[in-house]
Parts: sequence; C-alpha cells; structure tokens
Amino acid sequence: MAFQYQSLAASMAHKIYSGELIAGQRLNSLRQFAQKQGISLNTAKNCYELLEAQGLIYAQNKAGYFVKWQQLANPYDHLALPEHPDFQPASRDVSHLELQIQIQEDAINNQLIHLGSIQLSPNLIPTEALRRSVQRALKHCKPEDFLYSDRQGHPILREALSAHWAEDGFHIAAEQIYISNGCMPALSTIIQTITEPGDSIIVPTPNYNGQLQLLALLKRKIIEIPADSNGFDLERLAQAMQQPHAKACLLTANFQNPLGFCLSNQEKEKIAQLAAQYQCPVIEDDIYAECSHAQQRPLPIQYWDQHGYVVYCGSVSKSLSPSYRVGWFCLPTRLKHLHARLLIQNVLVNTPLQLGLADLIYSRAYRQHLTALKPKLHEQVQQYRDFIAHAFEGVEIRLNQPQGSYALWLQLPAQIDSWDLYCFAQQHGINIVPGLLFGGADRYRNCIRLNAGHELSEQIQQAIQLLANWVKKTLKI
Repeated sequence: MAFQYQSLAASMAHKIYSGELIAGQRLNSLRQFAQKQGISLNTAKNCYELLEAQGLIYAQNKAGYFVKWQQLANPYDHLALPEHPDFQPASRDVSHLELQIQIQEDAINNQLIHLGSIQLSPNLIPTEALRRSVQRALKHCKPEDFLYSDRQGHPILREALSAHWAEDGFHIAAEQIYISNGCMPALSTIIQTITEPGDSIIVPTPNYNGQLQLLALLKRKIIEIPADSNGFDLERLAQAMQQPHAKACLLTANFQNPLGFCLSNQEKEKIAQLAAQYQCPVIEDDIYAECSHAQQRPLPIQYWDQHGYVVYCGSVSKSLSPSYRVGWFCLPTRLKHLHARLLIQNVLVNTPLQLGLADLIYSRAYRQHLTALKPKLHEQVQQYRDFIAHAFEGVEIRLNQPQGSYALWLQLPAQIDSWDLYCFAQQHGINIVPGLLFGGADRYRNCIRLNAGHELSEQIQQAIQLLANWVKKTLKI
C-alpha cells in the first residue's frame, strides 16, 4: 500500500500531466499545502521532494515551489510501433543455440560500445550508498553470519524484501522467499523443479533471448504465442495452456524485454485465473518492474494469484547493479512440498552482499535510488528514441515506446538482414543484438534490440549514426 505522501504526489502528478497545473505555476507553500490536505508538515515535504525527484516541480530560493514539467512538441512522435507477424503456436526446440551463446558473450564485452546487453550505466548506480550499506552490514553482523548461510537466504534480507514489496502494494511472506544468485539462476531452479526435460514452456514472442538460451540448455521445448507492443493475446495463451505437453508459462508482465509493454491489471488477473483453471504454473520474471518510467511500480501477476500457480522471480540486476548477484524466487503455499528439493538445488549466496542489500532497503537508500532513477530512465529512453529517429531519417523504421525499462526494439525495412548489421557493428566495436535470436522461423530478421541504459554520449551517438549509415547504404538511400 502506498504511503500518504506517495498518493498525494501521484494525484498532483496527474494534474500536471493533464494540464490542470501548468509549467511555471506557483504551488502552495509546504505549510499551506499541509493545512489544506490535513497532513503533517513532514508528509507535505516528502510529497514535494518526490515530485522534485520526478522532475515535475522545482524549488526557487525564497520564492517557493513551481510546476516544471511541460510536454514539448516532438518532431519524431510520428514514429510507428513495430509490426508483428501472426502465427499459430506449436511446440518446438529453441533455435540458434550456438549463436545465442556467442552473441551473449559479445554482449557483455566491456571493450565494445554498450548497445547490446540491457544494463545501467555505472553513473546511474548508487555506488556510495552501496558501499555504506555493505560497511554497516559488516560492522553489525553477528558471528554466525560468517558461517555457511541459510540456503533459503538470510532471514534479514527476506524480511527486508517482504516489507519493501508491501510498500508497493503486494504481499509475500518472508518464509516464501528464496534468495538466489540472480534472476536467471532463480528461473533455472524453478524450471528444473516443476518441469522435466522435453516438456514445453509457453513464452510470448519476441522474447528475451537469454530466457530462450536457458530453456535450450535445460532441454525444454517452447510454445510461442505472438506478442506486440501492447502485450499478447490471452485467448492464444489459454489455448496453449490446454496443450498436453505445455507444463508451465514463462512470462514478464511488466516491461517485457524486448518490447517494453506492461499488461493491464485486468490482464494480469486473467492470467492468474487461467493458470489455476488449466493447472499450468506461471513463472513470473518481474525483473524490470522497478524500472517503470512512472513512479508507481506496477503490480505483478502474483498479486492476483489465489490458488498458488504463480512463482514470482526477480533480482536487482536491472534496477541497481548487474554485478550485485542477488535475486529471488517466491514459492506459493501450494508448492511448499518442494521446499527440500529447492534447498538442495539453490546455490548459497554471498552473506555480506545479502546483508548489504537488506541495509540498503531498510535505510531507505534503495527507495531513494529508485525515486531518482525512474525519471532519468524516462528522459534517457526518449533521448535515444529521438536520436535514432534523427539518425535514420529517410529510412522507414518502426520503434517501440517502452513504458518502463530501457530496451529498444527497432524494426528496419524488410530488405535489411540484422545479422549482416550485427557483423558490421562488431567490426566497428559496437554491440547490438540481432532480432533472429528473439523467436523462431527468423520472424524478426529485420529487427535489432538496443540498450538505452547508458547516457547518450557522443560515442554512442556516433555508433548509432554508423549503423544508420550502413542501413542507408544497403538500401541505396
């Protein structure tokens, strides 16, 4: 449940976005606002500070608070969203496995320009706050914290995560949380526990290539259902769940990679109902939920799970740091009988890092980081979209408009082979991920995924322009 200052800030933000409060308009003083709303001066201060962090208002010395936000005319708003082919779901093996592995290794090569792997710039990581939290955690830890840790995860971190999520409106008990070495190990552990080799897993397509690679390595087949910038068809999902070899779904409802869509609450509730109706578990990868471009974190599918068919997974690798290898999966009561098996499979996680993350949460430093991060991501992603549109001017491109996270899905003209573009980019020290890795039948051969997690530096601008020039040359424009 949101705090009072957050609800008040959301209400004021709506008035600013809708134009009820206009740029330059002077706001009530903190004391006036507190009296008008019937709240404490501290609550009023927290509300205004949150709006400041979102870039919606600003304080002027000795003059008070003013509305800052304004919707500027954007010459590139005409950009169309990517088109997506329709197809009938069918069970199949994951294709391009060797290529998946090769490109994933290239994507994390720090010698290349970061347009491949979806990761935050080091400048967006609260390194000082992390350092202080780890130091405090080490200073105050108990002697037993230096022994083998609890395979389920340190109780302090599990309690911290439970309290953190409760602030955002959904509740998972600490005893249901298992700490893992990141999100992918969490997914791997759950997939191996509730399915068998040869089983089929339902995924929307295009889908994160790392998940597809994981499923291939675990010898699971996939059943693809077509997705687009608005989500995916729940009727197709229901049909796929009824197939006898479909044993689970692997879904991201909040800011899916690579398309960036966020399903509605009604759709999430329906998915939870379908999972129970067809007894087809949903493994929910919610790794991008805290990278919303709005301050309110969207609820997960798990929130509507009444029968224990949703296994909630995530980590802080996209919202905090990819090197902070702390993730989790949350076991619903219905699957409690798997506890012992999960403990055997789960890998012990570094205790000081667990305690450091717990401190970061309890000290409010993580919440403050997220509050500041979200408007920065929104602005940064829009800068990338604008520059891409400018660089590719004259080329008929389509580009997604993510509601959160920082993955961009760029669709090029049908004549362009993104594999050829990938090879050209590699020769020039640039990282991109070609679309053929995100689904079967080479459906996305003319698409690429780009990372907008780094500042749009001059070096990155030059890299994007180089890609655009190659496309124009190939098209003879």
